[in-house]
Amino acid sequence: MSVAVLLLLGLGLLEAEGRRNRCFFNRTQEYCTCYNLSEETAGSLIQCLAATVVEFRGGDLEKYMDFPIRDLDDAAIDTLGSLIIEKVIISSVLVPEILLARVLRFFSYTHVKELVFDSCVFQGTGDWHEMDGQRLPIFSLSFHNVTSAPLMGNETAFSSLSTWLETLQELAVTSSQVSSLPCAIGSMFRVLHTLDLAHNSLGDRSLAPAFCKGAFPQLQVLSLQHNNLMSYHSVCESVQRLQELQDLNLSQNKLMAAPSSSCQWPASLRIFNLSNTGLDKVLTPLPPNLEVLDVSHNHLRAVDISISSLKKLFLSQNFLQAVPSIRNYPMLDTLRLDNNSITELPWDEVTLLAHLQDVAAANNPFDCSCSGAGGLQALAAKGHLGQGWPQDYTCQSPPGYQGWRVAAVPVSVLRCHRAAVIAPLCVALALLSLAGAFLLLRSRLCHRGGCWTPPTGASPRELHENAHRPPK
Repeated sequence: MSVAVLLLLGLGLLEAEGRRNRCFFNRTQEYCTCYNLSEETAGSLIQCLAATVVEFRGGDLEKYMDFPIRDLDDAAIDTLGSLIIEKVIISSVLVPEILLARVLRFFSYTHVKELVFDSCVFQGTGDWHEMDGQRLPIFSLSFHNVTSAPLMGNETAFSSLSTWLETLQELAVTSSQVSSLPCAIGSMFRVLHTLDLAHNSLGDRSLAPAFCKGAFPQLQVLSLQHNNLMSYHSVCESVQRLQELQDLNLSQNKLMAAPSSSCQWPASLRIFNLSNTGLDKVLTPLPPNLEVLDVSHNHLRAVDISISSLKKLFLSQNFLQAVPSIRNYPMLDTLRLDNNSITELPWDEVTLLAHLQDVAAANNPFDCSCSGAGGLQALAAKGHLGQGWPQDYTCQSPPGYQGWRVAAVPVSVLRCHRAAVIAPLCVALALLSLAGAFLLLRSRLCHRGGCWTPPTGASPRELHENAHRPPK
């Protein structure tokens, strides 16, 4: 819409009689912010001509709803084509849809790639017929905390935008109380690869129509974070048609599992976020080819799953008392175990994983026995312990080391491997004792009658007879 305001200026609908400068240009960031745009402050817009990002906060567009908008002449088209603005942000503005519908087509002359509406109210209904067959350079469209008429029942209004929507790649509608998404709208987004519907009011029943057959055929990234989803099975049934889906975020929903579920997640799914969903066990089935699984911030006490393709496993903020069998994840390179009830890491298993490079286990009640402290110190020495080492790794037991940092616990050979020190020492003392006894006996024999030195090559029999020969 800010580009629309620029167009209005170029068309003479706003008089550049600015007395006060309301636009501020950050040259370092190439970011221009304009506050409360009006006729009196429009002249300061000239500062934004060198910006790549322009943000408009506040302003009154209602007064221009009835202004006629004529086609641009060649000079105006050249001016718009020379602007380097790539991103436009409209915030805290009441947007008349009739004005937006009449001006949006002029974006085709610009280089704007991203258009964001933040905390806006869309008023009325626009006549979108002038957008029939119109293509725009905008590939990313975002609505955050906006108010508008319900999408259901307004599908025909979007049909005129289909030529543009078919090329849109990223769409976000967040914190906007969306409770449904009509199938006909989803079918328009032919190449959309990222869809963010976080912090809305979508329920289990509204997902199936939203992701009906033919909707979002190229979708790869889907965020349904913080909605009203409850049924793990229903979500699976709704998104299994998305055969290109790679990244699914279901965090901050209250999910429950059905007694038995035969639903199969898309085989393409690689990243699955189930964090903060109230789970007391890992729900199944899981996508078969997962590489990243996030089940942090739940109520898990044990994890008993086996995924050979898994590379990253996030288990922080649970009630785990032991580390799950790492042998079940031969490709694992990242493991997060912070804030659990784990007392010791399975050092023998950890060392078997050739790919494991990043382990985090801060804020656990560690047992700083030799094996517990020694294993963590060895991991840190190899550079495998991530954020939190050493300040957030403290001992809970034994009592003598309670409150100590794990890094400060001595794991010397004398403390931790006494048997390895004492056994050789005992053997050495025994050998010395035998040697001393032999020397003493030989000395006594020589004192009584002389010593006999066996000749070279003497047989065992000669040695035996000489040993029992009476002294002379």
